[in-house]
Amino acid sequence: MVETTPMFEADDLARYFDVSRPWLQRVLAGEGRRTLKAVDGVSFRIPKGTTLSLVGESGCGKSTVARLVVGLYRPTRGRVLFDGIDLEQARAMADQRRRMQMIFQDPYASLNPRWRVRDIIAEPIRAFGLIEGGAAQQRRVGELLSQVGLSPLDGEKFPHEFSGGQRQRISIARALSSNPEFLVCDEPTSALDVSVQAQILNLMKDLQRRLGLTYLFISHNLAVVRQISDRIGVMYLGRLVELAPAETLFEAPRHPYTRALMEAIPDLDMTGRQRIPVGGEVPSPISPPSGCPFHPRCPLANDRCKAERPALIPARGTPETVVACHAVEEGRDGAAFVTMNQRMGTTATAL
Repeated sequence: MVETTPMFEADDLARYFDVSRPWLQRVLAGEGRRTLKAVDGVSFRIPKGTTLSLVGESGCGKSTVARLVVGLYRPTRGRVLFDGIDLEQARAMADQRRRMQMIFQDPYASLNPRWRVRDIIAEPIRAFGLIEGGAAQQRRVGELLSQVGLSPLDGEKFPHEFSGGQRQRISIARALSSNPEFLVCDEPTSALDVSVQAQILNLMKDLQRRLGLTYLFISHNLAVVRQISDRIGVMYLGRLVELAPAETLFEAPRHPYTRALMEAIPDLDMTGRQRIPVGGEVPSPISPPSGCPFHPRCPLANDRCKAERPALIPARGTPETVVACHAVEEGRDGAAFVTMNQRMGTTATAL
């Protein structure tokens, strides 16, 4: 099948932050400027109607990518294309901005506590001039509340009168009020109980099927992303280290860091498998290691890994997976890969 223009594309996307001390302090200490590389050359595509999830440890750059995608940050390098149009051009185009919305992580902080729910949801409708007349706007608000599993009468209430899961439903209704096609979801379930997480994920999948939505889903929870994703990208220290179809990633993880994340999954079947935790600490993004950023913690690292940054290329044996790892490229991961599959096969199936 010939691939059409993706709904969203990131091309060598980077975002650096100047974290230097004030000028006088730098002069007295004899130090130069310090740059934090939050995102350092990330590229991916999201076809229409699908979900790409980004996972990784805290501080790996996932949320920064989300903010770059919706234009809250401007990229230091690279570009973002929405439906084939550069986001810098779309910035001045109301229709393009209407088609892209964001669901934030904390449902307690992302809703104005002084506004009634009806006004929170109606704000994008008024901002983009989608519906004229207060009565028609309120009818639309009622429809949106029903769409996310709430009552139209809930529009008269304030956010503090709802639980966390209900507030996140309100956030989803607000995001849908501008009739978007692309939603950026920045850990929308991380602040919720596990049972409520499942309800929100089922709601989002149902909305995607009915409305044809495209998602960029940010999370650190592997069980969550497996449930909702078509493809998963694994980030480490501001870079993508592996990008693969969701089931392929869980059944045949290739990058050593991806395998380490899999090792952290709870052994729900109590198989007694041995856990091998990753040693060391996550390096500082202000002074990242040379070569592969994971090499100080990687059991497969050699001199090439320490000196040369690996490119994101198709993996041997699983061409639908792209991975940035010299060990995978050279075939040095074979024995370790088989051993890891034997240890974690039942757990990966259970999730």
